[in-house]
Amino acid sequence: MTVDDRRFDHLFLNPSADSINSYKAAIADATEILIQYFATSKQAYSGLMPQQGKVSQSDFELCPEHGNPLSEVLQQVGEMVIQHSANVSHPTCIAHLHCPTLIPSLAAEVLISATNQSMDSWDQSPAATFLEQRVIESLCQLFGFDQQADGVFTSGGTQSNFMGLLLARDRYAQRHFQWSIQQQGLPPQASQFRILCSDVAHFTVRQAAALLGLGHQAVVSVATDADYRLSVPHLEQQIMALKQEGLLPIAIVATAGTTDFGSIDPLPKIARLAQAYDLWLHIDAAYGGALIMSDTYRHLLNGIEAADSLTIDFHKLFYQPISCGAFLIKERAHFDLLKLHADYLNPETNEELGILDLVVKSVQTTRRFDALKLFISMQCLGRKTFADMIETTISTARETASLLKADASFELANVPTINAVVFRYIPPKKQSDCTSPALSNQINQSIRLELIRQGQAIIAQTQIGTFIYLKFTLLNPRTTIAHTKSLLEEIRTIGNVLETSLLSSH
Repeated sequence: MTVDDRRFDHLFLNPSADSINSYKAAIADATEILIQYFATSKQAYSGLMPQQGKVSQSDFELCPEHGNPLSEVLQQVGEMVIQHSANVSHPTCIAHLHCPTLIPSLAAEVLISATNQSMDSWDQSPAATFLEQRVIESLCQLFGFDQQADGVFTSGGTQSNFMGLLLARDRYAQRHFQWSIQQQGLPPQASQFRILCSDVAHFTVRQAAALLGLGHQAVVSVATDADYRLSVPHLEQQIMALKQEGLLPIAIVATAGTTDFGSIDPLPKIARLAQAYDLWLHIDAAYGGALIMSDTYRHLLNGIEAADSLTIDFHKLFYQPISCGAFLIKERAHFDLLKLHADYLNPETNEELGILDLVVKSVQTTRRFDALKLFISMQCLGRKTFADMIETTISTARETASLLKADASFELANVPTINAVVFRYIPPKKQSDCTSPALSNQINQSIRLELIRQGQAIIAQTQIGTFIYLKFTLLNPRTTIAHTKSLLEEIRTIGNVLETSLLSSH
């Protein structure tokens, strides 16, 4: 005997009228909250500071005995969280590689979350599996790889960089010592493995080395040139020095778009060195990979097709919601280094039947169908619109840099390669005491926090030598030179006030 229990129909998406009506109401209510507390906000941030934003433990109840109406809960979330969120769509929310999101990708998120496909095995994502694979194949072609290439969607640059170095490590052990790290663990020579990257490469290179059992000691930093690009002569010197010491260089990590400066390493020259010394070349193009869409700037990525593995992020200059990235490799056979089968998930018989289970290419098991939002966005916008948006941001960055260079109140640290502008406020030269690192740093830190407190802008800070610098990361194509010019004027005003206050207190 079966019981037709409909008590839960309204909680899940299903054919019942209760379900359909409940879903429509929920989406409508959530949309109104977003419009009220986020989309129509006139500020980059509400101004709520860390000491004010903590939720009191006594006021917080995670799961009440009896639930509350969804409309009331959403209203509470709107007041407590959404209105105090960084407004990533605002033209002066320009701190990090944190992009505004395309409306087509937001529509895709509705489909992704509702269908809840799990991208590990085909039977959990029947159509989604094959769409992701087609998207990956198209991306491989876009970046200049041939038919032997492959890839997989990832959570972003951290995971993709980890996978690149994982495969580099395992391939080296297999090729040079006939050693399977997957089966036997690290070989005795592992403590001698070395990975080379620039001194401004992403921190996840060191993180990956630690997680892979090689330690931070395995990462050798190579000096950069005046434009913060890896120095090829220094790179070759380091490789030869390591070999002379009896150490084992296994990989080079080149960067196409450093986090602070957007600098792009000389990829063709690095690729030739990697080939000459038989080293795995991983290119971290999480930031700069989007330049491939632009006829004007694509040449900056010349040599990227020589990578053994490649990191691309779509939640940066492809304007996708977090998280959305991809890991591509030149030779799909290298995925065999991490392939595993589980009888309950992806039995070997699936391969014999021609069934594609994407889990064999990933360090994740359960994954979201993030390929769908990139597919929908690319279908809707087309390459030329993506290129136009990217080129617009670069133009704004370069115009902003020109303003900074011409203004004695500021010191410009870089000529933008992509759309990151690094600078610092300099107190007037007549106040010579204020040029000391301690006082200068205090002023620049305080400028950033004051802008956040006022809700006018969210900008970033970084450090070069002993000095703290400010940073505009101009990913938003809606940010214009008028926005950055006005913001620089406000920074100068705040800086002058802080300078006077700090000098009078000394």
